[in-house]
Amino acid sequence: MGDTRPAVRQAMQGTSADRRGPVVAALMLAMALAALDSTIVSTAVPQIVGDLGGFSVFSWLFSGYLLAVTVTLPVYGKLADTFGRKPVLVAGAALFLLGSLLCALAWNMGALITFRIVQGLGGGALQGTVQTLAADLYPLKERPKIQSKLSTVWAVSAVAGPGVGGVLATYADWRWIFLVNLPIGALALWLIARYLHEPEREAPTRARVDWAGALAVLACGGVLLAALVQGGVAWPWLSGPSLALFAAGVALAGLVVVIERGAAEPIIPGWVWRRRPIAAVNLALGALGLLMVAPSVFLPTYAQSVLGLAPVAAGFVLSVWTLSWPVSAALSQHVYRRIGFRNTAMLGIGTATLILFAFPFLPYPGEAWQPTLLMLLLGAALGLFQLPLLVGVQSTVDWAERGTTTASVLFCRQTGQTVGAAVFGAIANGVLASRLGGASDLDSVTRALDAGTAPEATRRAIADAVHAVYLGASCAAAAAFLVLLFLAPRRFPVLKE
Repeated sequence: MGDTRPAVRQAMQGTSADRRGPVVAALMLAMALAALDSTIVSTAVPQIVGDLGGFSVFSWLFSGYLLAVTVTLPVYGKLADTFGRKPVLVAGAALFLLGSLLCALAWNMGALITFRIVQGLGGGALQGTVQTLAADLYPLKERPKIQSKLSTVWAVSAVAGPGVGGVLATYADWRWIFLVNLPIGALALWLIARYLHEPEREAPTRARVDWAGALAVLACGGVLLAALVQGGVAWPWLSGPSLALFAAGVALAGLVVVIERGAAEPIIPGWVWRRRPIAAVNLALGALGLLMVAPSVFLPTYAQSVLGLAPVAAGFVLSVWTLSWPVSAALSQHVYRRIGFRNTAMLGIGTATLILFAFPFLPYPGEAWQPTLLMLLLGAALGLFQLPLLVGVQSTVDWAERGTTTASVLFCRQTGQTVGAAVFGAIANGVLASRLGGASDLDSVTRALDAGTAPEATRRAIADAVHAVYLGASCAAAAAFLVLLFLAPRRFPVLKE
C-alpha cells in the first residue's frame, strides 16, 4: 500500500493548469448558495409567516439551518480526507438542492423548518469542502487569489441577499427564494462533475469511517447548540429545559471523547488540538465568530432606533464592512509575506480590538457616518486577521489532513457565532432591564420603537445595551490577540509544496 498523496497533489496541479477556471467558478457558485441562504430568507419572513403561520417558532428557520451546518462540518471534513473532495461536495450540493426543493413545497411551518435542516445538512459540506478545495487548487503564494474571490462572494451575498429576497417575496412568491437555488446549484454540479478530477485511490488506502463518532458528534453538537440558541429565548437560562439540555450535552461530550479515543480514524482526531498552529487558529477564529455577532445582529437595531435611520440606510451602515473585508484580505499577502502569518493576524485583530472598543465612545445620538466609518475600518482589520490564519493553517498540513483541519476551523468559528448570539443577547437584555427598571428585552423594545411609542429614555437604553455588547466584542478580540501571542508559533511550519 503506497502513499497516494504525491499522486493527489500532481492530479490537483493538473486540474489547476487545465481546468482550474471552471472549477473555481463552480466553487464560487457553491459558496454563493451557502452565503445567500440566510440573508435571502430573512426579508421574506413576514410573507412566509403570513402564508404558513407558525410565528412563535419561525426563528428555527435560521437556528435549525445553523445547527445542521455547524455540527456536520467535522464529519464532512473527515469524509473529504477519506474519500476525496469531489464526492463529498457533489453529495452535499445535491442534498442542499433537495432541501431547497422541499422548502419550496412546504405546506406548514413545521415542514419548512424540517426541510431547512435538510438544507443545512448539505450546507455543511458546501462550506467546508469549498474552502478545502480552494487550498488544494492553488499553491501557497496564489491562495489569496481564490480566498479573495470567495470573500467577495460572501460580501456580494450580504449586500444583495436581502434585496433579492425582498423582491422575490413581494413581486413573485416566497417559495422562489428556495427555487432560485436549483439552477445555480445545477450549474455548479455540472461544472464540478465535468472539470474536477481527483485520482482514484486504491481501496486499501481508504480509512474506516468512524460512524459511531460521527453520530455522537452530531448529537452532542445539536443538543449543546440548541441549548445556546433557545436559552433566554424559548425559556429562561436557569429553567428546567435549559439545564436538561446542557446536562445532556455534557454527557454526550463525554461519550464523544470515549468513542473518539477508541476509534482507529476518529472524526475529530486529537492532533487537531495537539498541534499549536491548528489549536491557536481554532481558538482565534472561534473568538472571531463571537465578536462578529455584535455588528451583524445589533448594529441594525442601533442604526434604526438610536440614529433614526430607515431600514435600507441601516443596512448600508452594516454592509460597508463587507466592502473593505475582501479588499483587505486580498492585500494581506503582501503583509504576511514580510512579517508572517501570526504577526499579520495579530496586527489585524489588535486594530479590530481598538475599533470595537471605540464604538461605545461615539456621541449620542451621533451621526450615521460615525459608525459607518468604524465598520469600514473593522472590515479592513478583520480581513487582515482571518485570511492569513486560514491560509497559514491550511499550509501546515498535507492533502490527507487538510479537510479535517479546515472543517475544525470553520466549526469553531460557527460555534463562536452561536455562543456570541446567546451571550450578547443576554448582555443586551440585562442592560435594558437595568436601565428601564423592568423585565425588558431587545425585541419588545424594538417593536415599541417601530410603533413610535417608545420615549427618549428607551432609545438611550438601547444605545447603552449596544455599547455593552461592543465592549464584550472588544474583549473577544483581545482574547484572540492573546491566543495568537502566547499559543501560536512565531512562524507557521509551512510544508514544502
